Amino acid sequence: MNHEKEQTGGAPQQGAGRDKQSASRMIFWRIVIAVVGGAIGVGVLFGIDSLLVLFGLKGLAAFLVPVIFAFYVIAALAFGFIFYLASPAIIVFFRKLSDYIEKKIDEIPTMDLVAGVIGLIVGLVIALLLSNLINLIPVPVVPVVLSAAAYVALGCLGWTIGRRRRGELKIGESSKRGQKGEKAAKTERGAPGRPKVLDTSVIIDGRIFDICKTGIVEGTIAIPNFVLQELRHVADSADSLKRNRGRRGLDILNKIQKELEIPVRVEERDYDDIAEVDAKLLKLASDLGGVVVTNDYNLNKVAAVQGVPVLNINELANAVKPVVLPGEEMEVTILKDGKEAGQGVAYLDDGTMIVVDGGKKYMNETIEVVVTSVLQTAAGRMIFAKIK
Repeated sequence: MNHEKEQTGGAPQQGAGRDKQSASRMIFWRIVIAVVGGAIGVGVLFGIDSLLVLFGLKGLAAFLVPVIFAFYVIAALAFGFIFYLASPAIIVFFRKLSDYIEKKIDEIPTMDLVAGVIGLIVGLVIALLLSNLINLIPVPVVPVVLSAAAYVALGCLGWTIGRRRRGELKIGESSKRGQKGEKAAKTERGAPGRPKVLDTSVIIDGRIFDICKTGIVEGTIAIPNFVLQELRHVADSADSLKRNRGRRGLDILNKIQKELEIPVRVEERDYDDIAEVDAKLLKLASDLGGVVVTNDYNLNKVAAVQGVPVLNINELANAVKPVVLPGEEMEVTILKDGKEAGQGVAYLDDGTMIVVDGGKKYMNETIEVVVTSVLQTAAGRMIFAKIK
């Protein structure tokens, strides 16, 4: 019984101990904030005195030393008291600020963070060198303002450039190879190109898997998280056709990750201020210095306007089709009627349409034809022929 009483009495004592520690920490930080406030008060009074002297007034120099000292003590006590009263709100603000900063840092990929910090350091070093020249300006206050602006501007510029060019850094490459093994190390060495950012349409299309399998695609395959979310919504759609397309896209991604010797990473970066997925995709490719892989004709045009490189699967498919010249002969099977009277339509093995003049009467028969002309359109290649 005594043992049970000791156990039940331990929890309130521990809780009281934690409350005392929390109260002690709160008092400590309030005192620290008050001291900082006092220092700020001294600095404010010193700044006011400097401004008065700058405008040709005597300032505090018109008073005796004890009076000047009293002014500084009063300023320190006044600001210290104000900051002490405001310290709970200040503590809450800084807690929220630290939580926000920590959350944002967690969202930034490690390589982006490292590259950004390197760029920030370089920017601050350049600002330091410039500030030595700025300090030679003989006008009061101006050097301080220009130096502060240089530090802020060059620091932000260095951070931005560092993150955008982080694909060119090789930080941590050796340690990664040591952890991943020989196969992964070969994959890393074989990926010197720009990141290839996949959009939803090209994943659902599925041909990107076969293209990557040939080994002609260099660089890392980047799959944006917002594209994965879009695929998931499509796979959960009530429409059976959309649901099957979404599931096909997820299966293709799974095959790319498991069966191909090419680096694949999910890009967690998102842009909350951009609503459309296509706009996010172009922004991400621009930030990564990568290439958008798509078969969306409209996205291709928008990317061209914004100067973002694009690999269009449809254009690639058209480019690798065999070249057919007027005058060549071939055997084709007429499968259906053409738009014009008497025309028949056949197809090559790669899906290229052949319109045969007078071929309608040879429906479902294999005949020899002669190519008369070749028409290249945005949708693909069309061949016109006549019966031999």
